[in-house]
Amino acid sequence: MRDKGGLNLVLCWHMHQPQYRRLSDGQYQQPWTYLHAIKDYVDMAAHIEAIPGARAVVNFSPVLLEQLADYVIQVRTHLQDHAPLRDPLLAALAGHWPPPGPARAALIEACLRANKARVIERFPAFKRLTALAEPVIADPELSGYLEERYLRDLVVWYHLSWLGETVRRSDARVGQLMDKARDFDEDAAQTLLTVIAEVLASIVPRFRKLAESGQIELSFTPYAHPIVPLLLDFAVAREAQPDAKLPAVAHYPGGEERARWQIKAGREAFIRHFGYAPAGCWPAEGGISAQTLALLDDAGVKWTASGERVLRHSLQASAMDAGNGDRYCAYGAPGRAIRCFFRDDGLSDLIGFSYADWHADDAVGNLISHLETIARAADTDNAPIVSIIMDGENAWEYYPENAYYFLRALYERLANHPLIRLTTFSDYLKEESAYTALPPLIAGSWVNGTFATWIGSPDKNRGWEMLVQAKKDYDRVVGLGRLSVEDVERATEALAVCEGSDWCWWFGDYNPRESVRDFERLYRCHINDLYRILGEPPPPMIAEAFVQHGGDRCERGGAMRSSGAV
Repeated sequence: MRDKGGLNLVLCWHMHQPQYRRLSDGQYQQPWTYLHAIKDYVDMAAHIEAIPGARAVVNFSPVLLEQLADYVIQVRTHLQDHAPLRDPLLAALAGHWPPPGPARAALIEACLRANKARVIERFPAFKRLTALAEPVIADPELSGYLEERYLRDLVVWYHLSWLGETVRRSDARVGQLMDKARDFDEDAAQTLLTVIAEVLASIVPRFRKLAESGQIELSFTPYAHPIVPLLLDFAVAREAQPDAKLPAVAHYPGGEERARWQIKAGREAFIRHFGYAPAGCWPAEGGISAQTLALLDDAGVKWTASGERVLRHSLQASAMDAGNGDRYCAYGAPGRAIRCFFRDDGLSDLIGFSYADWHADDAVGNLISHLETIARAADTDNAPIVSIIMDGENAWEYYPENAYYFLRALYERLANHPLIRLTTFSDYLKEESAYTALPPLIAGSWVNGTFATWIGSPDKNRGWEMLVQAKKDYDRVVGLGRLSVEDVERATEALAVCEGSDWCWWFGDYNPRESVRDFERLYRCHINDLYRILGEPPPPMIAEAFVQHGGDRCERGGAMRSSGAV
């Protein structure tokens, strides 16, 4: 139990990348899974390891874990047997360049996809190389004039810039490469590939060890990161947004069966990678509804969480709004064992969107000041719990040195604070059996308490309509019994990938044009792969690009959205 005036604090970091690997050929269409692994996942583990009193909840999406395992295998196999790498950027690091022209220009452009102020301009040698790349991007035919020395230096520097700050500060091989700065040879590239292989292979074991020591709690998300409430019923989008425009189809066929499959498959994937069953589940994007909560409870999930605005909408609809303190407790529904927590949107967004421009000590001091105010205002008869839940990978490139100083100071000061106790959701529930009755849920997500990020616009609804048609064709072909057991399993996995939340997330003019284009194309590729497994020609609409929008200035590059964004 907490001392009077204190509070419990959960820092919950969600790690997720969508399926970038095509199931048809194993080729990766984007490099973000391994790049975030060597930059963010390794740093997040290292900061907790460095502070014995640090504690957190870390959530991994299963589709991310599967890709990490695949990267470990492919990079190790390449280093041992020179097997081809199935990621174009990694292949380029190994010295396999695309031919001059658009393909080579695309590779060069890919090496500019880093935060300009915090990453590119931090390293003068890298900054010079990127300046030379700009004319080639404008005129791809110029790429034939760039010799191998330039290409290797650019690709090596791109990967050096993406390494985690804790790796950069601790690995002598990395320091030697950075001191050399230019004219890298094949041996230098192989050294960097070896470092990458070691970092990738260390991620899951390090987090598993932290969980075994009790410093962190690991949790999961349904397998391919689907918005479960929308799989179950499109109409729930109107609970928080009565005027939401829904797809032209009434519902997603067999949605409850698919939702149960995603939850079960996600749990099983977690067990494969970590060796035990998780207690908690962060549903994709904090998307919950009354039916979703029931399915999670049926699956034996002990706790889940969502956004503050979901709670606020639900309390207001029930005329139960009790003020700001109502989010600082565990909620339970009658007849259900599962408990639900709600994030403090304001504090979470300060870390995600504001503190990057502050001095680290000032930022941490400001956060702690907010927490102390909450602690002193709390009912001393209860044990308040503040939940800071946020993206654990995309925020840090906007901080100096990948948030090295901020995260280190955050854990150090919280671990030693007399009023604040770092804990996990499961440990809190072991010590605090009391809970508050959950009002009838108004379905929503952590983004403004609605599902507008995934449904309601013409492009997003078009994405759902394509998925509904694919599901109907999947049901028909599987029902005919002509597929082998193995092909049914492959088709089911391919369908699950298409059900992921990420595709509709990116369909919108609040996202960068190139990202909208890339994710729309990848979505159609995944649907095509599903039809290939089914042995059916895809509908003509799958061949046609259907998203035409995109913006120039986008919040955190589109990868993150604040809880109040519209």
